[in-house]
Parts: sequence; structure tokens; C-alpha cells
Amino acid sequence: MKYGLIKVAAAIPGIRVADVEYNVKQIENLIIQAEGKGVEIIVFPELCITGYSCQDLFRQQLLLEKAEEAVLMLLDFTRKLDIISIVGLPVRIGSLLYNCAAVIQGGSLLGVVPKTYLPNYSEFYEKRWFASSTDLIAQEIYLAGSPVRVSNEPIVFRTCDGACFGIEICEDVWAPLPPSNNLALAGADIILNLSATDELIGKHQYLVSLLAQQSARMMCGYVYSSCGFGESTQDVVYGGNAMIFENGRMLCEADRFSLEPQLRIQQVDVERLRAERQNNTTFRTAQDGAFARYIDTKPTTPREFELIRTINPHPFIPSDAMMAPTCEEILNIQTMGLCKRLEHTRCTKAVIGISGGLDSTLALLVVVRAFDKLGLSRKGIIGITMPGFGTSDRTHDNAVQLMESLRITQREISIAKSVRQHFADIGHDISNHDVTYENSQARERTQILMDVANQEGGMVIGTGDLSELALGWCTYNGDHMSMYGLNAGVPKTLVQYLIRYIAMIPAFSEQRDTLIDVVETPISPELTPADAQGNIAQKTEDLVGPYELHDFFIYYLLRLGFRPAKIFMLAQHAFAGKYDDDTIKKWLQTFCRRFFNQQFKRSCLPDGPKVGSVSLSPRGDWRMPSDAASSLWLKECEGL
Repeated sequence: MKYGLIKVAAAIPGIRVADVEYNVKQIENLIIQAEGKGVEIIVFPELCITGYSCQDLFRQQLLLEKAEEAVLMLLDFTRKLDIISIVGLPVRIGSLLYNCAAVIQGGSLLGVVPKTYLPNYSEFYEKRWFASSTDLIAQEIYLAGSPVRVSNEPIVFRTCDGACFGIEICEDVWAPLPPSNNLALAGADIILNLSATDELIGKHQYLVSLLAQQSARMMCGYVYSSCGFGESTQDVVYGGNAMIFENGRMLCEADRFSLEPQLRIQQVDVERLRAERQNNTTFRTAQDGAFARYIDTKPTTPREFELIRTINPHPFIPSDAMMAPTCEEILNIQTMGLCKRLEHTRCTKAVIGISGGLDSTLALLVVVRAFDKLGLSRKGIIGITMPGFGTSDRTHDNAVQLMESLRITQREISIAKSVRQHFADIGHDISNHDVTYENSQARERTQILMDVANQEGGMVIGTGDLSELALGWCTYNGDHMSMYGLNAGVPKTLVQYLIRYIAMIPAFSEQRDTLIDVVETPISPELTPADAQGNIAQKTEDLVGPYELHDFFIYYLLRLGFRPAKIFMLAQHAFAGKYDDDTIKKWLQTFCRRFFNQQFKRSCLPDGPKVGSVSLSPRGDWRMPSDAASSLWLKECEGL
């Protein structure tokens, strides 16, 4: 389980009803394939050793004895294998027959888990043949010559590297109180389900939704295997379902209605799941009363690590299918936040600095939406351009065109004269383009905005985004400060997509060309003079690194608490072919250093709406001492 990732598999073997020897061979073929691919846990369908659809053949002594012999065959087959295999078979205990899952590893029978909820409605008649785990008297039995304790108590299996898993069988997950609830609360990171689900119109979509919701509710991995080709089609058809979920998201699935055996392999991130649970106080409270018997699996031989998961390089960016609804949702959150603040303060004017850059453009568009929603005149929006020593014609023209087309109140106040006077007052050489040179301009702009707001009885709208706050890429008491930080919850990579989305809305067709050019303009604070051709010379990403890398770091460091080594490994895969290892390491070090050193700026942030899964508000998601040491993180970065 290196980096907290454990490789699991859902298998669908080809079977013949009641042909145990054939079925065992099919199971063994998939086990050896999975072992060769480094799988650590593999789960097979319900009653796969005999076939689920045996019906009254389950009352045949010969079939039951052959099923037990099959376990003996699998114990012998796996004697030199590390993989944990979970197979389904009927097990006679005393005078009753149970639908069970057997857990096998390295030639040992680790445990037997009986099914709890037996469907006995519509096409299902399981109570005709099987008893429920609730009917079971705890005892030790011998199965295939191996002693094993059986009971109705929940069991959590613990692997040698610390991952925990539990088992439920088919109908169990459809019950109002699935066994997986207690298993997850008792510590199971992954639930494995042996199933036999027949195909009906609409049932598959419902099943996917059910499993996704269960994995999300219990913040667990969920590995589901349901029987397919080979089961009897006397009255129903089994299409074959192999699906793996992680906290509500499907990682992979098999092809239904396939005539061939199938094996679906994926890595479940146990560290991620535990981070989610650790942060969720509701889950913590629900653990009270959860219980289980714990069984340790056998030690395994260390394997070479290989990441097989696809890593999204832009975790904050929604998929194409969800782009429009997600962008609209974010804009509505920002708009409603500002509407409430304006209504509460009885304010009918907003003051905002318009630079022609990404952040101020998004903020202005949201302010316009809020004023329109409240029925306020757009003339109450006071947009101020404040050209300085580094302002380019491109950004200035975009700012002016945007304000004119949106028909807001437009003002232009140059900061050059006042900043020169300030340099003279404090004795700073204007040719020295150091931090004083840059920050003096930022603070002058903020002073202008605040004073105009006082003059007009308005509210200063902050434009800085989440990525800038994480890096501390803002001037303390300069652009760091406002009366409402509208973009505080939006990462830089997402700002671009929001503006592109707005540009495509018919209501903003007049601004479309300007908005697209804003998105395509290099990101810059424009605090140092342009080059000889009047182009932007100071590019932010040249100084602090690519924002797509920093947003990636933000997501995994702050959202999930991953250590630098794991983030580096994930970034290597996510950005393969775009950034080499040295580049990723350099900017990861930069991020860790700046994130810790700049916390003091985040400790006194103005109010602003949270829009996604990460927030740096000192009143909300992120509370950190301003003098916390970064040495642990930087030391690990150095060792990468």
C-alpha cells in the first residue's frame, strides 16, 4: 500500500451452473492474472463456485461437498500467492445452509462471512435454500479441513500494510441498514460485495447510483462483482457487473453483457479516504457503537509500485459535461453572497479596481449579476482603472472596453504622481524596482478604492483569488484587503473557465471578444515597466510558478493533507510530458515555503464566500498559526 494506494480487482468469471470443477478453473485463471498485475485483493461474484442460479440443486449433497472441495483446491492453488481472494459458495453449518463469502490467502482460509439479508420477493427465493447470518450460532467449524470461526458478528480484515476491508453480499447493500455501514464505521476502508444482480430495464442505473451513494456516505472504497455469462437464463439474465467506487466516484466498470470473463483493476486511495473521515466530525460521531471482530491477513512480499490510476492535472476544473452547470453554480454562490452583503449593509454602490486582468474581470461580472438580481442600477458600480508604471495598453484597453460595454460608472485615476511623491517622502530611488517599488503601487491603489468607497458610500469589492491567497501573492494591506473578497474561494485555473463560460452566455455577447482576450492575456500584477514594445514584462508564473501546478498542490495538500512525496508522485503522472521532475520539485518547494511564510496574510482576510472544497478563510476551513514551521515539508521536498 505505498502512498496509501491499494490495488483491488472485481472479477467476473465464466461459469457453468453446478459445474464446480469448471468454475474453479475459471476462478483460478483470473486469480493468477490479477496476481501477475500486482492486485492485492480480488473479489468474485456471489456463489461463483457453484453458480448463483442452481435453485433446488443447493439441496443436493453432492453439490455441497464439491463446493467444499473447491475451497480445498483454491487453498492449494494459492499456497504460494500473496493475493487475497474472496469467493462465494454455499456452506452448511449445523443443519442450515448459508450463502457465504470465503476469504483465502496464501493457502489459508482467513474467514467466512455469511449473507445477512436474503431477498425473497419478485424473482428471488433465497430463503427457500439459505438461512440468514442472524440465524447463525457462533461456533468454530472445519471448512475444507481448515478451522474457522463463524458467527453473525461483523468482521473487518486487516492487511499487513494497514488497509482494512469488510464484506457484504448482494442484497445486503440494498437493505435499509446495510452491514457496510457498521463495517465502515468500525474501520473498513474498503467494502467488497459479492453479488448476483439480474438485469431489468432501469435497474443498472439505480444500482450504480446506490453503490456510488453508499461509498460516498461511508467515505469508503466499494468493489462490486456480480455474475455474468454462464448463469441460467431460464427466467432472468445476469449481465455481469464489475465496478469499483471511491467516495462516490466510479473508478472503473466492466462491459455488461460480455461473453468473456472480465477483470477490472484499480487502485483505491486509502489515505484519501481516511483524510476525508478524519475531517468529517459527523463520521466520527457516528462511529460510537460500531463494532467488529478483526482478522489479520498474512504478511506479503513487497511489490514494485506502479500507479495505474488516472490523475487529473486540474482537480478544480469540472468535466466538459459538468462545466456549464458547475460554472453557473459557482457564479450563483458568489452572486448570492454579494447580494446578501449589499442588502444587509443597505449599500447600493460597489467600488472595484479594474485592471483588465482575470480576477478583476470575474469580480466585475459577478458584481453586475448581483446588481441586476437586486434591481440596482449598474451606474452604482464604480469601476476604477489605476494605471501605473507597468500598465500595458492591452490590459488598460480591455478594462475600459469592459466597463463601457457593461455600462457601469467608469473612472480613471493614475497612481504615478502620488507614488512618485510617496517615494520622495520615504526616500526611495524610483529606479530601484524592489518590493517597496511594487508594493507602494498596490497599497496606493487600495487606498484610492477605500477612499472612493467612503466618498460614495460604497463597498470595496476584493478581487484576489484562492491561489494568490495560498501563495501569499498579494500585498499586505494592499490588494490583500477589501470589504468583501468575492473571489476568495476560486482558484486561478478555475477563474479562466468561469470567464470563458460567461463569454458564451448570450447576455454577455457584447463583451465576448474582450473577455476572451482577457483570458488569453499573460497573468501579471503589472508593477514593473513594460518592455520596449509596450508588452507585459512582469509575468507572475515566471516568478512564482505555473498556477496549474500550484492549484494541484493546493488541492492535495490542503484538501486531503497529503505529504509532499505523494503530491510529487501524483504530479509526475498528472503532468507527464509537460513538466519534468526538477520543475515540479522546484515549484512544490516554492509552494510549501510561501504557503507557510504567508499565513499571516490569511489570518486577517476579509469576508468572502466559499465556493468549492477548499477554503482558506481563518473563520472557516483553514485555521493555522502564522508562525508554524515549514521545515518538515521542505525537508521532504529536498529529498525528492
